[in-house]
Amino acid sequence: MPRTSHWIVRRLSHLDGMLLILVLLLLGVSLAVVTSASGQSPARISGHLINIGLALGVMLVMANVPPHLLSRVGPPLFVAGVVLLIGVALFGEVRNGSRRWLNLGFMAFQPSELLKLALPLTLAWYFQRNEAVLRAKHFLVAGVLLLVPFVLILRQPDLGTALMLGASGFYLLFFAGLPWKVIFGGGVLGAAGLPVIWGLMHDYQQRRVLTLLDPTSDPLGAGYHIIQSTIAIGSGGLFGKGWMQGTQSQLDFIPERTTDFVFAVFGEEFGYVGVILLITLYLAIVARGLVIAARAPTLFGRLMAATLSLNLFTYAFVNIGMVSGILPVVGVPLPLMSYGGTALITLLLGMGILMSVATHRQLNKS
Repeated sequence: MPRTSHWIVRRLSHLDGMLLILVLLLLGVSLAVVTSASGQSPARISGHLINIGLALGVMLVMANVPPHLLSRVGPPLFVAGVVLLIGVALFGEVRNGSRRWLNLGFMAFQPSELLKLALPLTLAWYFQRNEAVLRAKHFLVAGVLLLVPFVLILRQPDLGTALMLGASGFYLLFFAGLPWKVIFGGGVLGAAGLPVIWGLMHDYQQRRVLTLLDPTSDPLGAGYHIIQSTIAIGSGGLFGKGWMQGTQSQLDFIPERTTDFVFAVFGEEFGYVGVILLITLYLAIVARGLVIAARAPTLFGRLMAATLSLNLFTYAFVNIGMVSGILPVVGVPLPLMSYGGTALITLLLGMGILMSVATHRQLNKS
């Protein structure tokens, strides 16, 4: 028995206490809001609890894997992910006009979720491997590694995931030392290419942008989501209407209220004060992640911790922005809040990697 207890203590010792508390607080808020948004549906609540339990278990396992072993997993995962994306392009299952899933018989799998971790792991491994001799060519190779899955995901089409993947790759390149003149030049080229990008966008994507500028132009169609979510958030006032007391959510006016638009439910029920506290929780997790990055003993650890931290910030910013009507609707869930097993497991995998970097201090390099 003492040996078993010692083993458990050793496993738990790799959980970063501060990060764990912040994550559990967010998950607790998530459970409360999903309970309200689902109309206290037993199936939804039990499903969310199961997802949380599985995701926390995955986080614990990942926190106990040393960073130098994690770095070796990146390239094979990346290759597997790209192969699966090609498989999606050739044999993928079409849903709502998008080819994003592979039907494995017993489950439908979305390979783009795998790339959310495989890409930063691979790029961090690549820069760690070439740390002593970093040249412009290494950033060029890394750019190509980013571009391949980005294009494959974009053509599914899945603009939201492609943009999130692009942001993840950019953060890692930035922290690896990408020159400012390259960043500035890329920004100028991107701005100049906006007309071309607009022409390449699908009709529904163009409608989302136009709806952002004037939601009332199609109040019962493309503008419905934004109109109802902004009404809900605004009606919450300073302190909100109270848990399970939001009229917009309880009367089914808010679409996708347990997933992409869960923030509208939260804003209506907990008001401006609740929103500020929620954003503070996200910023605290990001800050803790950046502290872990600053203290990491290897380049791989620094790049992964910083990138994963800013990824969380980007997901939260984009979701809150689209639900509040300041960004187009791109189907990005609110991290650690929205209902959904795959996204939650992916996010807590990232938190596990952060904890691994924080608690393993060896300088092993792959």
